[in-house]
Amino acid sequence: MRLHSTNEDVLDKNLIEKLLSNFVGEKLIALESENLGIRLSDISLSTIIKNEKIFMKENKFSRIEYEKFLVENSQNAASFEANISKQVKTEQLFNFIGGGIVPSKFLVNIAYDKINQKRNIQVINLNDVFKQKLKFSIEQIESYFEQNKDAFKNIYKSVKFIQLNPKNLTGNDEYNDLFFQKMDEIDDLIVEGKNLNYILDKFNLGSANSTNFNKLGKNKNSKIINDFPNELFANVFNINEEEPTVLIEHKDKYFIVEVIKIENIQKEISDETVKKEILSNLEKQTKRKLIAEIISKINKNNFKKADFDKLSKEKNIVIKKIKLESQNDNIVLKKELIKQIYAYPEKKVIVVADIDFRENFLIYVDKIENASINKNPDDYKIYSHLSKVKIEKSLYNTYDSYLRKKYKININYNALDNVKNYFR
Repeated sequence: MRLHSTNEDVLDKNLIEKLLSNFVGEKLIALESENLGIRLSDISLSTIIKNEKIFMKENKFSRIEYEKFLVENSQNAASFEANISKQVKTEQLFNFIGGGIVPSKFLVNIAYDKINQKRNIQVINLNDVFKQKLKFSIEQIESYFEQNKDAFKNIYKSVKFIQLNPKNLTGNDEYNDLFFQKMDEIDDLIVEGKNLNYILDKFNLGSANSTNFNKLGKNKNSKIINDFPNELFANVFNINEEEPTVLIEHKDKYFIVEVIKIENIQKEISDETVKKEILSNLEKQTKRKLIAEIISKINKNNFKKADFDKLSKEKNIVIKKIKLESQNDNIVLKKELIKQIYAYPEKKVIVVADIDFRENFLIYVDKIENASINKNPDDYKIYSHLSKVKIEKSLYNTYDSYLRKKYKININYNALDNVKNYFR
């Protein structure tokens, strides 16, 4: 049964590259596992599967739960068990490579200091610096709207849908073999091009529900709809117009959804939500440009502490002094900003900003007070593990390079390019 998940990936050139890299990596691991004689017996595989909680009912392995899982995930027992075996052998290989690593106290202390060192910083809020440049004229707003009109269209989809459950499909409350057999039959009918009305009649399911909404789950009156699962809004907007009927699974619930109409409605610049979005986008563009100019000067060594102080005086902005107790000290600044600050050395001017450019700061790292780990066994255990993970990651990367030289993997690049071109 081919179910549409609620998190569908869009296949593009970058994803193809990532999938190829993962595939090659898996092949290399399989070849090395075989070379080292890593094995998993049938008895061990059976024990692993029988101890999985998702296959248990009343604390005992349930064959029905196992079969149900396979059907829901469109797998057969042979391929699923082969995948489990591959995962276990991969874990054994990784344990073989990095299982005996014990970090020295010196490396543990580095891991501890990286997080727990104290930092005295001086801060200029760049939003105050940019304030005058973030006022936009009517002409600028109108120009942005004209150049980006397609971004201000509301797409509404009208759908018919029905939730499938054992009661309406088989007449009882059990997710048994009969239920999944009928689900398979419905899936085959959808692949054949049968619509929702045909399926409703064939399985005596009664009538479907109807509704319409945009990506935000709002109808044309801007009211949030409540008669359709909000987790499935994105799914509906991924439905191919040429195949308007789909079977969707979400959190053990099953829906047949059919798109019956698509409407593109152009928003007007008089719409307050449009104006608000345009102003937000213009602000981001302007901040991004101004921040890029400052970073460029810093990278060229043309913006130092003297320039930091000069900017404060020219713009009449007070320099705020803050002492960060550790990388986890997010009382004054957000954690994502602090993480950026801790990536730079002492006596350095830097720019930190959040992903949406809402918070933007010019920072001078005035003083760093290094920290040393004490003999607290709990702390030492935590940072020893962090240090070990870092060493293992470096070791795995080195081992990966070694495997790529040890084994020859032939890739048909002509065929790969044809696939990439198809998804352009």
